[in-house]
Amino acid sequence: MGMVACQTASASYLKTVKRSHFISSDKVVRLMDEVESIFTKNFTSNDRKKAMKFLKPQVQKGSHMVTFFFKPAYMEAVYPVFSVFALFSLHLFMYGCNLYMWKATRINHNFIFEFSPTTALKHRDAFLICIVFMTVVVGAMVLHLLLRAAGFFPGNVDAIPGILLLFFIAMLICPLDIFYRPTRFCFIRVIRNIICSPFYKVLLVDFFMADQLTSQIPLLRHLETTSCHILSRVFKTHHPETCSSGRFYMEITYIISFLPYFWRALQCVRRWYDDSDVAHLTNMGKYISAMVAAGARVTYGRQDDNIMFFIVIITSVTATMYQLYWDFVKDWGFLNPNSRNAWLRDDLVLKNKSIYYMSMALNVVLRVTWTETVMHFKVGPIQTRLLDFMLASLDFMSTEDFILVI
Repeated sequence: MGMVACQTASASYLKTVKRSHFISSDKVVRLMDEVESIFTKNFTSNDRKKAMKFLKPQVQKGSHMVTFFFKPAYMEAVYPVFSVFALFSLHLFMYGCNLYMWKATRINHNFIFEFSPTTALKHRDAFLICIVFMTVVVGAMVLHLLLRAAGFFPGNVDAIPGILLLFFIAMLICPLDIFYRPTRFCFIRVIRNIICSPFYKVLLVDFFMADQLTSQIPLLRHLETTSCHILSRVFKTHHPETCSSGRFYMEITYIISFLPYFWRALQCVRRWYDDSDVAHLTNMGKYISAMVAAGARVTYGRQDDNIMFFIVIITSVTATMYQLYWDFVKDWGFLNPNSRNAWLRDDLVLKNKSIYYMSMALNVVLRVTWTETVMHFKVGPIQTRLLDFMLASLDFMSTEDFILVI
């Protein structure tokens, strides 16, 4: 009855509108024609085609893909998945650069890392994996945007990133001798050794990879958000909104911010136990200070006041100075005033000394990227996401990745 009444009212309204003087009068049309005629005569020298370009410009159609890309739901649920793949691909590319640099400088990394020379990755293999990986990711991203723009049900379309993630996890643990199985299993073994650090003898490849994980905290956070959204959709255990806010989200953020530094600290304890070298305990202090600074910054993100601001500044500056000292003096052997190479060390692998000075300057810049988290730049949520991604990418390209060369 309600629908019939609504349709009857609409029909009566249309009849009244059609009989009105506003619809039947041609006065508006005549005024429009006069304006066009005056404009054509006085501004385009009677060139009507040129006049119409000014009076009736063509309006570009808006892109649905751009609209979907800037939707908050897209940035919360889909963006973290693709950012994980992008950051991981960047790390693969940087590892390929490492392999190329080690080969060019005649560093036997296979012997140092205890890799098998017959199955170890070459730099071309790393670049190939990176290209294939990123091609698949970009293809899935374009397909997702096209399907969303075409009006398909968002719940089904948003499963594409999750399916892609599960596919790569399945490929990583696949027991078949395909797609670099020795390298995949070596990676799994190293991750196992890192997670269970106190119970395994720490090899160079173990703490080298653990150092890389300390610069991959943004990737791990995005992976946590992605897993949370997938679980919320599949098992209906919680609302997707809790994946970016709430107490549970903050607790997971604390854990993820601590874990890479915690694992690295445990490795230092195990190396001290095996070697009886107190320097390992001193190195452990560097990662403990980084844990405290990371926890303070996460707390400041939810408790924005002057007290927490000063705590963040003190802990972060202390951790940064500790890290810079260890990088320059302990790891690289730089800042030696008595060296025959000014403020470097006596023996250098690379002949061009400027590379070392540039690496030192870049390392300082990358060590203070934490200031972005406390400056509260007045930008939109999309710009904040892009800024975080850029800083995470820069962290991946830190000079620590080339430690064997430097």
